[in-house]
Amino acid sequence: MEFTSAQARSRFDAVVAVAASTVVGLDFDGTLAPIVDDPEAARIHADASDVLADVSQVVRAIAIVTGRPARQAVDMGALDELGRAMAEHGTSLSVFGQYGNERWSAGERRVVSPRPPRGLASFERELPAVLRSAGAADAFVEEKGLAVGIHTRRMPDPAGAFERLLEPLRQLAERHGLTIEPGRHVIEVRSGDTTKGDAVRVLVEEHQAGGFVFAGDDLGDVEAFEALHELRRDGMPTLAVCSATEQAEVARLADLVVPGPDGVMELLRELAVAARASQRTH
Repeated sequence: MEFTSAQARSRFDAVVAVAASTVVGLDFDGTLAPIVDDPEAARIHADASDVLADVSQVVRAIAIVTGRPARQAVDMGALDELGRAMAEHGTSLSVFGQYGNERWSAGERRVVSPRPPRGLASFERELPAVLRSAGAADAFVEEKGLAVGIHTRRMPDPAGAFERLLEPLRQLAERHGLTIEPGRHVIEVRSGDTTKGDAVRVLVEEHQAGGFVFAGDDLGDVEAFEALHELRRDGMPTLAVCSATEQAEVARLADLVVPGPDGVMELLRELAVAARASQRTH
């Protein structure tokens, strides 16, 4: 693949040099799975299982860090089977669902989840009236257990509906002690206690990581990229990868922008090839 700057190339090379102690973190939608109109119809990239199995042989751990419920990501990505294959190489596979509030690992194969946040049930009771007032009664509401996603992607004017909903949903969420996470034609409402940045820090500690790669595409990934910048300032090789996005803030924080899930697959292939070549020369 082509790197857009010498700086991106050098950061990739720095991670390759410590690949054996590196953790790879990946968002799901827009990064491992193409964005689709119906979020329940999303499926992992056709090459992902083979690519992840391959890269797992040269890194310490792989983690899916997503706003989706952990079990949903496991099922959509066929991660049970992949986790068993990775375990043969001694590599850990885990899923941090709902921004890290839920945990699943290939070793235990069960989801550990807290109770839904206070205020969520009251928020959901008031939500239909807010949708009607904003002229967005047809927005698709996705129940996530610990959060709610309000999708405008399937509406006649997705961007207009999104803009009309953003402030009323922010106000409703605040009244019930919740926070909103705007995304690409989706507004998620959840507890603000845990972010993807927290998941990155947990993974570093649990795996004693010597390097970290994270790929994401939406505003919910900003905290993960910021965590990578903090780790880099402390001397750890890191690489922040933006999977083609409409969100300028995500691209601004990234070292490298790739063309969606296809580009993420290409990057991971290159990482595996480069890590093996580095091992042979050392």
